[in-house]
Order: sequence, then structure tokens, then C-alpha cells
Amino acid sequence: MTQNLILSAAIGYNFHQIEFFIKSLRKHYNEKICFIIGYKDKDLEYGLKKYNCDIIKTKINKKTIQFRRYEIFSNYIENKSFKNILLCDSRDIYFQGNPFKFNYNGSINFFLEDHLIKDCPYNSNWIIKTYGKKEFDNISSKIILCSGTVLGNNFKIKEYLNLMENYISKFKYKKRLKYFLTFRTDPDGRGCDQGHANYIAHKSIIKNVHYYTNSEGPFATVFYLKQIKFDDESRLINKLGSPYLLVHQYDKRWAEFAINVKNFKKNL
Repeated sequence: MTQNLILSAAIGYNFHQIEFFIKSLRKHYNEKICFIIGYKDKDLEYGLKKYNCDIIKTKINKKTIQFRRYEIFSNYIENKSFKNILLCDSRDIYFQGNPFKFNYNGSINFFLEDHLIKDCPYNSNWIIKTYGKKEFDNISSKIILCSGTVLGNNFKIKEYLNLMENYISKFKYKKRLKYFLTFRTDPDGRGCDQGHANYIAHKSIIKNVHYYTNSEGPFATVFYLKQIKFDDESRLINKLGSPYLLVHQYDKRWAEFAINVKNFKKNL
């Protein structure tokens, strides 16, 4: 039987930082999980193996893995066949259900953030500094999609990873002058892989896409989420009253989440 797969990266983290992710996930999901970690991440490796996770070790710096992970993921699944694949961040995610137990409409599915690209300084900067003002204007009125949670079938995720790898290589973030004159990374460019994801999706470079709203979809990206509401089991619920399967960026709204996360963890 073909398995589902979750791919994530956690270079430079200790197991405590990933514990909530993996414990909440394994409560609902017993199929394949694979993490990219660093060679020195011994504590993390030991903890993840206890939860039956595959490990890919790399020497790539944690500051650049955000861009290089697409190539590593692509190589990992190249000669493998999975039913569906979830690409996701790790440290700031927890699960309230099995992320694959939902009737997804797209061959590849993106999850929106309740905010237009042009109204977010971070996303605007990433796209302008990567593709230029003209291309930014073409998609600036689209709703931000989150590159930290992307789910699709085996074939479509392989296509997406290849596109991301190629566009990251071809279109470089234009660093500020003081960083351009050195080999240092411009910190404002960290996260600009999300700019590439928004460009590829909103320009219809990848087809058979479905977008889920933040308010009613199965995944919550909390940073711009308008309604923060919990049920009597301390699960974050959407406007339809359904618990989200995955909660992302909850640490960005910690004052609203602290008590509920504490209560939720008691049942793990």
C-alpha cells in the first residue's frame, strides 16, 4: 500500500523545539515522516528516531536550508512513489488531526493567509527584490499563500519542488548594498522562498492548483488569522466550527494561544 509522506527541515534545533510538532503529529498519523537535520544535531536525531522518522543529514547551514531544502526533498523522493506529500515547516507547527484526512480538491493545494500580498511588507519585499516591481504589480492584489504548508499528490509535488529549485536558482534576491559588497546574507531576504512560491502559483506556472482560505480551510496560518477561537478541547477551530488539522505560526500570537496550547499538550 502506497504511503503518505511528510517532509520537513529542522537543522540546528534541539528535540525540545520539535517535540510538540512530532508528538501531536504521531497522535494522528503513523505513516512516513522525513526530516533534514545537521550532522551535529545528535539530540534531535535521537528524539526523532524514537518517533520512527527518517533522517537526511546535511552540512548545509541552517541560514540557507530554507532555500536548499527543495533540492534535498526533490532528491529524496525522486525514485520513490507516495500517495500524497506534505511539505511543511517544523518548529512553529502542531497538529490537531491527520493532515491527509481531508478531501482535497487540487492536485496541489496551497493555504492562504487572510492578507493581500501588497498589504504585507515582508511578502511585498521578497517579490519586488526577486522579480521586480512590474511582476510584483501583476500579483500584488492576490492573497498571500504560505510556502510553509503545501500538500499535493506525488507527481505534482515533484513538479513543484523542481520549479522551486529552478526559480530560486534563476531569480536571486537583490541584496542591500552593504550586504552585496560582502559574502554576507541579507537578513531581509530570509523567507523569500515564499516569494517564489507565490509567483509560481499566482502566475499559473503550476496548474491544477486549489487554494484554501485561512478562515474555512483545514490548515491555519496564524500570523494574519482574523478569528482565533478554540473549542472545549483547546483545539483551534475555523469559521465552520471544525478543528484545523494543522496550526502554523501559533508562536506569533502566543498571548492568545498559551493557555490553550498548555491544555492541548496534556492529551498528547
